[in-house]
Amino acid sequence: MSKTPAQRARKHGERAAVAPSGHQGDTRIPAPQTTSAHPGDGNPRLIIIAALGATLFMFWYFHLLTLTQMTQLSNGLAMPDSLIGGFSSGYVQQLRGALNSDALGQLSYVHKTAGTIFVVVFSLTFLLVFGAWARSRAVRRAGFAGVLLFAVVSIWGQIAIDDALGAHAFDAGLAALASVLVVLGWVLFVVVVLGGGAVALLNWQRKKDAQPADA
Repeated sequence: MSKTPAQRARKHGERAAVAPSGHQGDTRIPAPQTTSAHPGDGNPRLIIIAALGATLFMFWYFHLLTLTQMTQLSNGLAMPDSLIGGFSSGYVQQLRGALNSDALGQLSYVHKTAGTIFVVVFSLTFLLVFGAWARSRAVRRAGFAGVLLFAVVSIWGQIAIDDALGAHAFDAGLAALASVLVVLGWVLFVVVVLGGGAVALLNWQRKKDAQPADA
């Protein structure tokens, strides 16, 4: 049986009457409470905003700056990548006559650098958008499929353009393939942007509606 403080004091002296938890220097520091993460912690919003900024920059650099500057080497003819509605075989022949070997090499270099970087940055950005904000698994998978299809078609289209313009002999089949891929690439670009925008808007609306309930 444990002794009372008075019994301990009579047997061991006055200091023993003090309970162990009351000894000086034995003050216990309470362990920090584990709090739940702030609602904003882990939110990919900032990452996605930064990625969207990089995507806009690369779109401007590739489509609006670099390809526009290339028209100085083609007597004002637009590069095939910029022709949203596609182009005819005759246009490819005309462009082949306007671009010399140095200009063709420069266009190919642009495709391998700025063109490829734009496609990669755009694709990664919208993979993040659909992965972070799409609640439905079906929507998420459809978004991923659209983004990946855009990446494949866009890179393939750039290769087809270089092949059609740089072939030793004009090939109408290559020209037609390049035109189809360019149109399809722009269609997928618009679909992915609209889909990603819809997902972001629905996610924002859902959080807005949930705020009164959380308060």
